[in-house]
Amino acid sequence: MENNTLELSLMDPEERELVEYIYNAVPAEDRGALTADDILFVLDAMDDYLEEQGLLREDPETGEMEYLEGEVDETEQLNYVLQAAKEDQRTIIGVQIQLIQDAELQFGIAKGYYTED
Repeated sequence: MENNTLELSLMDPEERELVEYIYNAVPAEDRGALTADDILFVLDAMDDYLEEQGLLREDPETGEMEYLEGEVDETEQLNYVLQAAKEDQRTIIGVQIQLIQDAELQFGIAKGYYTED
């Protein structure tokens, strides 16, 4: 991610670790011109989808975002992110979004944020 060095330096350490993990998890042949900004866009759109589904909300006491129990329809989420990318005039494609979704899940499992169900 040489061309994203400045972007990465502005992120908090956990966010930087996630973005680097995802970038490295996407096979080189599927990366294309994928950037840290693209990955962050997809992650934000995934969270927007979760908020709309009632699976993510802000804790009124702490101000922290919290994930709630529930099922995520990955196909519906993918379509949501694709539409958001289209509206933002991004060139990211469905395969890249799916790979980002998968890598984010694997990162979460490795960190103990999610369980493999």
